[in-house]
Amino acid sequence: MHAPRTRVQRRPVHGVLLLDKPLGLSSNQALQKVKWLLRAEKAGHTGTLDPLATGVLPLCFGAATKFSQLHLDADKTYETVVRLGVKTSTGDAEGDVIATREVTCTVGQVVEVLDRFTGPIAQVPPMHSALKRDGKPLYEYARDGETVEREARHVVIHDLELLDMQLQGETPQLRLRVRCSKGTYIRTLGEDIGEALGCGGHLILLRRTATGPFDVSQCTTLEALEAATESDRSARLLPVQILLDGHAHVTLDSENAGRFLSGVRRRGAWPNQPKVAVFGPVPNPLSEAPSAPVLLGSAHTEGGELIPGRLLSPIEIQQILETSPELTS
Repeated sequence: MHAPRTRVQRRPVHGVLLLDKPLGLSSNQALQKVKWLLRAEKAGHTGTLDPLATGVLPLCFGAATKFSQLHLDADKTYETVVRLGVKTSTGDAEGDVIATREVTCTVGQVVEVLDRFTGPIAQVPPMHSALKRDGKPLYEYARDGETVEREARHVVIHDLELLDMQLQGETPQLRLRVRCSKGTYIRTLGEDIGEALGCGGHLILLRRTATGPFDVSQCTTLEALEAATESDRSARLLPVQILLDGHAHVTLDSENAGRFLSGVRRRGAWPNQPKVAVFGPVPNPLSEAPSAPVLLGSAHTEGGELIPGRLLSPIEIQQILETSPELTS
């Protein structure tokens, strides 16, 4: 007989946890593990990392999931190693070797090629990617042995730094640091650099060291979370408003806060702003005194109006105040 499964008692959890995703797990597998450890009711992430990639993966819980899409546009920084002279079917170490060539490039040629790939560039998305065609991810076509036409996408490589290189020996390779815009495929970048050098190449390491304002030094690991107590795990959560980095701040009084939370536009002497984080006091039903200003939601201002965007519910705000008052600041 099988032992009965232990049922996890879920609870409201609100905030952002910065995970250093381990090698071999998909982003969703990592998310589900952390969700289970926190006993969280609702969770999501701000964009995926391949199973063969490690590094910064912001995980959103509760009210934070309402703003996770905002982070998809953030610039990213990666460290990667491109193995030269060997092409694979997937552009990384997981694929089958499909071609090998001698590496004859010089240091000067490497520097010239890296300069060529800095700035605005066009990339053809790899077949082994989650990009959809006719509602079906490209990797599903690839698994069936199909190749479909893909349009080139325009991305920006803000900085392409050569950290180390080895052009001789059994494993010629380049170690690079890449700071890039959203939508950049580092596997494709590695393959294109290899082709430009005349020898081909594929990624053997990929680590995301930063995404938007979040750096790998702020992250925690799955091992550390597993070893921590529940209260210590909760203490690693960052406040929901951390996802609204770069937004202008507007603080409302009690009356306007209540109307704003109901989705009603407010009037005021605000300059036009495309991205606004709105704060205000929320009355405590157990006390006549309102709370200190807490996050109410996002908005934009236009023509002297504060126009609501994504809003927290009064229940979510109350849960944040009750369970994690430190996450309101």
